[in-house]
Amino acid sequence: MISRKISSSEPDWSREESLQWWDPARQLLKSIRNYQYWRERGGVLGYFLTKYTVIQHRFWSAVTGADIPLNCRIQGGLLMPHPNGIVIHSEAVIGPNCLILQQVTIVSGVIIGGNVDIGSGAKIIRSVSIGNHAKIGANAVVLCDVPANASAVGIPAKIMVKTPEVSILAKVIVKPVAANRIAKRHRNQVA
Repeated sequence: MISRKISSSEPDWSREESLQWWDPARQLLKSIRNYQYWRERGGVLGYFLTKYTVIQHRFWSAVTGADIPLNCRIQGGLLMPHPNGIVIHSEAVIGPNCLILQQVTIVSGVIIGGNVDIGSGAKIIRSVSIGNHAKIGANAVVLCDVPANASAVGIPAKIMVKTPEVSILAKVIVKPVAANRIAKRHRNQVA
């Protein structure tokens, strides 16, 4: 299987396309995008279409149980497979190609980088920044900045930085105790 790297800077708009009419998360995003487009465009047509998209947004917000304001700053490619209980403040900034699962709370002043995965029930309750390709674990309570390519897990969230694994050859040939020493030495060098 070929896995493609998801960009942290270029939005993948195909992730937001609705495949059918009853796709509440994508319809909610579509109503937000349409509102922002028509508000920016202005004019008489823009005035009436913003009113129409407000009605759509209220409908899809009630269906999904999400609280995402119309004036939020979300870049393209956002995925919300289960948008129930998602709360995003209007002053939070969400980068491209992010994944947000159910029951997530994001407060004012949060800056989320590109291709960030946020697990279900996670709470980002301080004004922090989260780097590109970061992962926030389920039910984590994030109180500090999360660097790029790191994971945050626990209450309060602890930062777990990825470390390269010891090769399989070293695990097979070298005794397990020696392999553990090599891995520990490598972790100390990275930290």
